[in-house]
Formats: sequence, structure tokens, C-alpha cells
Amino acid sequence: MSEVKKKQRLSTLTIDGGKYLTTFSDKYKNKKPYEENNPNLVRSFLPGTIVEIMIKAGDKVEEGEVLVILEAMKMRNEIVAPHDGKVKKVFVSLGQMVPKDLVMVEVD
Repeated sequence: MSEVKKKQRLSTLTIDGGKYLTTFSDKYKNKKPYEENNPNLVRSFLPGTIVEIMIKAGDKVEEGEVLVILEAMKMRNEIVAPHDGKVKKVFVSLGQMVPKDLVMVEVD
């Protein structure tokens, strides 16, 4: 066995109940863990700047109602309510630059 193989640490990977010894790349080790979609959290789908906020905490909203306007690449994108409910919290502020996948609004 070569010196390189002796120094590698093997990790256990479980797939459908079967256990396998393998090495993981740094990319795999640092990947973001899977997170189940929560329909109450409204996330940004691309990076941009918040140019208008139409709601505040406590407001009642209907499905499809515009919550926030996100400007990206000189285009204004309307971020809408995913379902009827009440705005629990607004996580963004006017003029804020947001990255992709940032939670902007929570609707209960």
C-alpha cells in the first residue's frame, strides 16, 4: 500500500442501509446540509436590492399579493405571498442588498 493511501482517513457512508468506506472531498464535507422547504418562509430567488416593502408584521395577506419588490439587474421583481396568512416577521429593510436564498418574510 502506498504512503498516500495509508494516510487517508476513510469515512463511513450509509446508503439505503448499506455501509461503505470512502473518502470525502472538501467540497462534499463543506456542502450545505439539505433543508426541507418551508412554505411559510419567503426567500430571495436571486441577489438584488430591496426597493419597496409593501407589508409589515401583523398584516393579513392573500396568496399572490406583492410583499416586497426586489431589484436585480435593473429589473423590478415582485415577491408575492405563497398563501393566505398573516405576516409574522419581515427580515429585510429598504435599500438592503440581499443574497440568493435569504429569508425575507415569514407568513403564517
